[in-house]
Amino acid sequence: MKIIILGAGQVGSSLASNLVGEANDITVVDHNATLLHNLQEHLDLRTIMGQAAHPEVLLKAGAEDADMLIAVTNSDETNMVACQIAYSVFHTPKKIARVREADYLKHKEIFGDRGLAVDVHISPEQLVTHYIERLIDYPDALQVLDFANGRVQLVAVKAYYGGPLVGHALRAFEDYLPNVETRVAAMFRRGKPIIPEGDTVIEVDDEVFFVAATENIRAVMAGLRKLEQPCKRIMIAGGGNIGTRLATALEKKKYYVKLIEHNTNRTEIISEILNKTIVLQGDAADEDLLREENIDEMDIFCAVTNDEQINILSAMLAKRMGAHKVMALINRPAYVDLIESSTIDIAISPQQATIGTLLTHVRHGDVVAVHSLRRGAAEAIEAIAHGDKHTSKVVGRRIEQIKLPPGTTIGAIVRGEQVLMAHHDMVIKSEDHVILFLVDKRQIAAVERLFQVGILFL
Repeated sequence: MKIIILGAGQVGSSLASNLVGEANDITVVDHNATLLHNLQEHLDLRTIMGQAAHPEVLLKAGAEDADMLIAVTNSDETNMVACQIAYSVFHTPKKIARVREADYLKHKEIFGDRGLAVDVHISPEQLVTHYIERLIDYPDALQVLDFANGRVQLVAVKAYYGGPLVGHALRAFEDYLPNVETRVAAMFRRGKPIIPEGDTVIEVDDEVFFVAATENIRAVMAGLRKLEQPCKRIMIAGGGNIGTRLATALEKKKYYVKLIEHNTNRTEIISEILNKTIVLQGDAADEDLLREENIDEMDIFCAVTNDEQINILSAMLAKRMGAHKVMALINRPAYVDLIESSTIDIAISPQQATIGTLLTHVRHGDVVAVHSLRRGAAEAIEAIAHGDKHTSKVVGRRIEQIKLPPGTTIGAIVRGEQVLMAHHDMVIKSEDHVILFLVDKRQIAAVERLFQVGILFL
């Protein structure tokens, strides 16, 4: 597939890195020569320097025969105009734009049939807010991902000493939870993947990814670690789009929320937007302020300012002063693993939260959800099976008969309203939603081919 990516920032470069190894022809456009040079040094792709929305620049990038244009520059207006020009001038089939401004998103007619030629618009702030909200709802989890419109979740948990199933083989799940179906999709031990088998023993500090119906998630988590009490008190550092969205979502769920914002004018605006949240004007890394606001009573401190250094420092300070769990929004991928090995419990990467949604629209076959895992090394996808035994490589076959790529497992199947955990003798039917886990994302093309329907299917 020939794809043009507009913007070589964090999202654009992460997306290019994900796609370039999958036999795609990638061209990246940006006005910053340094960013483009850094990309070319590490990835096999083409770069064009210039303003992303200019027709002449898009022509040089190959818009005349491109299959897709993905506009992820820092300017909403540039992204939207570039999509319109790609449609009007070059008839580019699919156009995706990153749109941050909430005011644009309120007016659906902007992107409707008579609006701008943007086929898909994504809001990083919305995606990151939802991601953090899930982590607050499940404070014991490292990652919580939704599939099948929220009926199924994939959860990553670190196995702790004293967990009922730690030290036991995976098949012990059936004895511990006889009335709950779950499937361990993958395990990571000291950073390396383990393909889960029935006799695989869970060890302390293993990172366990399991799939279950949403209503069963907490019961399964209890088998791997002693569950913490549900969170009640949340402190948010940063009153930008993410912080305000997060506070709005949390106060509706009856959390007790405090928000700290440094800018005085912004503090006044937020105070009018939020109903139940206590809005404070000040520095999130001010020890006296945190002490006055009883940081030691907070279940979660979440730093989501626009400055990742402030996020890191304030989260570390909050942890030292007694906050039970701390999270920090970190833009630079290289920092994430480094930060999580320190006093910060969870480092949130906005790029990884955004990339999955973008990849959903790039994948071949009927792929309806993609989640990037473990800093992009692994993926979880939801694909819909179509056709019959003659036109499909999966429909009408038992799971044990399907030639899955190495390191790929099927975790669950959603059939209508039913959530079914995958077993070796289960037969996949047409229109099943199949949830797969790929330890090695380089195998994604092979998985896509499995779910592509033959030419005989009408």
